Amino acid sequence: MLFPLYWMLNVSLQPSSNAVATPWLPFDLTLDGYATAISEQRRNLLTSLAVGLGAVVVSLLVATPAAYALAQFRVRWATPLLFAILITQMVPGIVVANALYSAYSDLGLLNTVGGLVLADAALGIPFSIIVMRAFMGGIPRSVIEAALVDGAGPVRAFVSVVLPMSRNALITAGLFTFLFAWGDFLFALTLTTTPEVRPITLSLYNYIGTFVSDWSPIMATAILSSLPAIALLVVAQRYVAAGVTGGAVK
Repeated sequence: MLFPLYWMLNVSLQPSSNAVATPWLPFDLTLDGYATAISEQRRNLLTSLAVGLGAVVVSLLVATPAAYALAQFRVRWATPLLFAILITQMVPGIVVANALYSAYSDLGLLNTVGGLVLADAALGIPFSIIVMRAFMGGIPRSVIEAALVDGAGPVRAFVSVVLPMSRNALITAGLFTFLFAWGDFLFALTLTTTPEVRPITLSLYNYIGTFVSDWSPIMATAILSSLPAIALLVVAQRYVAAGVTGGAVK
């Protein structure tokens, strides 16, 4: 499984390569491929970064209070609502993308960063609600009641007590939402038609058709597009493990 990643790195460090005649080890190292990738893909990388971070913010703003309400309040329709949230995870992405294209066309959201943020956030909200509800359901009710007794209102108790205790779940939900948005191709292909707003996934797809004779810049772009996800997973792996398993045992 790791060999394709090694080969991607190997080809990216070659002076010029068609990927077939590439030596097994990069003896003649060069960063020309990375220089080309950065100069031509910098804007697309920044677009993906803006979309990913925006999707995280929107997703957490919606999913966090929703998960708290489902976990701690006596919501009459909580079980059917959770089942509906699970159902949304089963809908094929192409169905959602086609529906969004029609709606975005009427609303003027095609070829906009905000439109991609909303689409990717909608993909991450159900998953975030499920993860955070499982975690927040394990928070003792007595802790929240103690904050209320000390004079905190419901909002203050939520912000000052529940959110700090739910740090692992928040990081987990935010990280997976970012990865959903960063690796999204379907929404990018459906909801953008101009190069001004083009995430790195779609740009890499188009890049292959343009520079297929020289794979070094292509593989360098692939490496650069993988770095944010790798860095986030390395930094936040302990929070992810705690957040995913936090609601398993009470």
